[in-house]
Amino acid sequence: MNKREFTAVYQKRGRWIVAWVEEIPGVNSQGRTLKEARGNLKEALALVLEASRALASGKAVNARREPVSIAIAA
Repeated sequence: MNKREFTAVYQKRGRWIVAWVEEIPGVNSQGRTLKEARGNLKEALALVLEASRALASGKAVNARREPVSIAIAA
């Protein structure tokens, strides 16, 4: 098993602590305590990496692949 290190960011917002991983968009979570936010974020990261791996390997069930284009303002 390979270990990778990512950057977790935690921010207090009201009574919640929101958390996200800088390097991977879409990996975010929250918790009432820093400990809870850390645990939730680790779980979210593991799930996103697992899903990405399945999609990349072609093993994703009921997955459809197609090109997508967007316009980006200069």
